[in-house]
Amino acid sequence: MEISGVISAIVIGIVIGVLGRLVLPGRQPIGFLWTIVVGIVAAFIGTGIAAGLGVADTDGVDWIEWVIQIAVAAAGVAALQRLKLRR
Repeated sequence: MEISGVISAIVIGIVIGVLGRLVLPGRQPIGFLWTIVVGIVAAFIGTGIAAGLGVADTDGVDWIEWVIQIAVAAAGVAALQRLKLRR
């Protein structure tokens, strides 16, 4: 993977992570770095799910892939929130 691909993954991870946090109601007690990590992981997992469903490569913007990635990010933020609240 080239450096531009890594930078793109980080930027997309930030966007996906922030959108995942916005989907959830209330305040999440996780930091910005955890949001980025969850977003990056969700972007990769969401892309894999979209590819498995055959909706990863469509003409124009891949809206279904974005929705899947945001849903995975929201689930990741919720899981991390529960983990942090138990401590």
